[in-house]
Amino acid sequence: MKGADPELLDKLTQEIGIVSWSELERHFARGSVILVDECLDLVHVANCMIQDDTMQIKCWLDANQLLLAIDGLALGWSSSEISFEAMVVAPWVLVKTRDIA
Repeated sequence: MKGADPELLDKLTQEIGIVSWSELERHFARGSVILVDECLDLVHVANCMIQDDTMQIKCWLDANQLLLAIDGLALGWSSSEISFEAMVVAPWVLVKTRDIA
């Protein structure tokens, strides 16, 4: 990532956790869960958000590569054994789906 601070990237990498839907439900209820497309790197997305790279974030939003989690997604997630890679970039929780356990 051009111009990225290696220490910040290391810190972000260490902050990725694996969580279940039940652990995300309260964040979803607050409207703060953002689904990150599988083709994007969670650390790169978090770094762009922290750096306020609005142009890049807008591109991802326009391409539907970043989506605010909606009820339809939540219904599917709550009825499955899905887990997520997750990272908090306040006030948001960035998530990527993982294979069903």
